[in-house]
Amino acid sequence: MKKLWVFFGLVFLCPSGPSVAEDGNQVKEPTFQVPYRLTQTQHILVRAKINGKGPFNFIIDTGAPALFVATAVAQKLGVEPDPDMWGVFDRFEIEGGVVLPKTRGRIETPFQLEGMNGLGLAGAELHGIIGYNLLAKFRLEFDFTKDKMNWTQLKYEPPPPQGLGGKGTASGGLDALGSIMKFMGALIGKRAEPALNYRGFLGVELADVDGGVEIKAVLANSPADKAGFKAGDRISHCQDKAVASQAVLLQLVSAVRAGQTARFKITRDASAQEIRVKLGEGL
Repeated sequence: MKKLWVFFGLVFLCPSGPSVAEDGNQVKEPTFQVPYRLTQTQHILVRAKINGKGPFNFIIDTGAPALFVATAVAQKLGVEPDPDMWGVFDRFEIEGGVVLPKTRGRIETPFQLEGMNGLGLAGAELHGIIGYNLLAKFRLEFDFTKDKMNWTQLKYEPPPPQGLGGKGTASGGLDALGSIMKFMGALIGKRAEPALNYRGFLGVELADVDGGVEIKAVLANSPADKAGFKAGDRISHCQDKAVASQAVLLQLVSAVRAGQTARFKITRDASAQEIRVKLGEGL
């Protein structure tokens, strides 16, 4: 009997207290800044590499019981499903530094994905869904005024999803819905875009200081590192516009796309300099 899973885009906080070391001091769990964008349907879309290949586009959906990877993607990766349609991915890497080794996922293309791709509703081709059994390992913090969200790793292992058999997630005639929506998309000329126009990636940690913004740290081998930024630099202008706070700087940088050059005026050791940076894509 086929099972229908209704996917809802719910935001949640997984209950888990802070970790404590043997000496009694609180241990800070690692937090990652994961770039994301909202699709035309207001789904949250992130990018991931699987087994070193990609990036692939995934939507986040806590209503989905598991990680779903489209059948065509698994075939390209050479990952074969078992009789119950599950596969193991050696390395599942979400943009922003989240790395999950030996990740078990459902190899299947739910009708929701097929339909959204057919009608071009996401503005990009979708390759899978990141569901509860993976998301519950993190505390997710959303701020829709920013282009990154915080994923804090928790010492929590969610129970395996129940009720997923080997015949797919759609039920009754709903499994045909994706094909119908795909046909309608072709009929009205809508297509999923093959690529996204991503905001540029700089690679610095910032802090507000009196009268401006200071670079606290520079990510090794990032565009900022290669351009010559150093910790302690104070940024006064970006794209010839004055910078008074992190919020202003992030707004200016977010308008520069990957591959484009951003111009910065900085102060280092009381001397003014200009630095040009060709922004990267992150992964």
